[in-house]
Amino acid sequence: MAYVTKVKVRYRNDDTGREIQLPGVLTQGGVLISHLRYLASEPTKSASWRERSGFAVRILIQYLNANAGRFEETRELLAAFAQAIEFGTINSETLNDPSGLYWVPRKPDDFRTLLYHLTKYTDWLAERPEYHTKRANPFRKANSAEERLNWCAYYNKEAGVFLSHLSDPDEAARRNELVRGIRTSRTPKSSGRVIKRFPENEIHNLLVNGWVRRSENPDAGKHAFIDYKGRALTLLMHYGGIRKSEAFQLYLQDIIADKKRGEAVVRIYHPSFGASPDERYGSRREFLARRYRLKPRTDYPRSEALHAGWKAPLLNDATQKYFQVQFSPVSMAKEFLHTFEHYLAYQRVNAPVGAEHPYAFTNSKGEPETLKNFTRQHKSAVNRIGLEHEKQLGTTEHGHRHAYGFRLHAYGLSQIEIQKALHQKHPDSCLVYINQTDEESRASFEHAEKIKDRFLKYKK
Repeated sequence: MAYVTKVKVRYRNDDTGREIQLPGVLTQGGVLISHLRYLASEPTKSASWRERSGFAVRILIQYLNANAGRFEETRELLAAFAQAIEFGTINSETLNDPSGLYWVPRKPDDFRTLLYHLTKYTDWLAERPEYHTKRANPFRKANSAEERLNWCAYYNKEAGVFLSHLSDPDEAARRNELVRGIRTSRTPKSSGRVIKRFPENEIHNLLVNGWVRRSENPDAGKHAFIDYKGRALTLLMHYGGIRKSEAFQLYLQDIIADKKRGEAVVRIYHPSFGASPDERYGSRREFLARRYRLKPRTDYPRSEALHAGWKAPLLNDATQKYFQVQFSPVSMAKEFLHTFEHYLAYQRVNAPVGAEHPYAFTNSKGEPETLKNFTRQHKSAVNRIGLEHEKQLGTTEHGHRHAYGFRLHAYGLSQIEIQKALHQKHPDSCLVYINQTDEESRASFEHAEKIKDRFLKYKK
């Protein structure tokens, strides 16, 4: 019986002791070795990227199993598959699907991503002589409109690339004359006006009344009822603008007390290549491996508790490979230090003997705190103050980063300054954080009209 499923695979590509865990594709014929080799050939890609690539291959195999013997040409197969994931497989009139897949139409960004992963994988196969295969999604000559769009995309990309003057214009011209033979429909454009900021008028309520704890000890002091860890992490995200995953890369040594100013200096290092807190080791990867028998948290699959992502932020220090958190308002650097010191003094659970680790935030067992557990705790804190925990409302963890970016915009910082504070590589990446709601846009228009009216009265 034909089937396909996901499995965890420990992969080695040589005779050394080094191995990596990859999401494998298991069929009735065994594990898809070529896809494992493909994933291993992209060592810098994230766990999320690998998971999505594996998912794209699995649903393609599901489609193949449901349409066995239907297609003779690979390109014809991929074209039909692209339509199936874009428009679904269910007959809209009868609501039947003889293939048994019963796929509903996918969102534009989703089906484009899936087709991208399959195209990348089959391109890699085509470049390997041992597989004797052709590109499933070959290039073809672009028509004039497609070529113009290619040039627009090229110049837009080059405008933000350092050393773009070294690009080969002849090579660019050759590439822009070609497009993929199989393409999805164009994604509808939008202004990106979906506001996902945590409401500023609720942040104090969240910190004071959301992050609280229970205690069954009748003699417990006030510290037993305050969740200092939740408060500290929220302060980092809301007033420091960092991503949730970045907070879970912090070591204890990365949070420094500036005694002169009474503030915290928080540095977030690259999880693999960042400078080790112990000078005997060349990097954090080496430090984790030799001292604790651990890997960087980015190396663990998303299915494992220790996993924490890394979105490749812009680093401040090229040698030590870290960026420093910029608190806004700056007074929050003192508030964070106060909160973190209380966390260390009253609530942090040290790692058990034999399971030591360097991470700053721990769970109730002394293990490194996990993304999943913190998400659950943040949701409970938000619900505790009467709010829903929804991305579109800005009340999830990432809403704090959006609130930070918009606050900098309201303070009058320039686009470049906001980009640097958010540690983003491209100046335009921060634009999504400064969008206004419809109500805020209306207020801006009304303010502009009042200024105009005053000007006209003064002129008279």
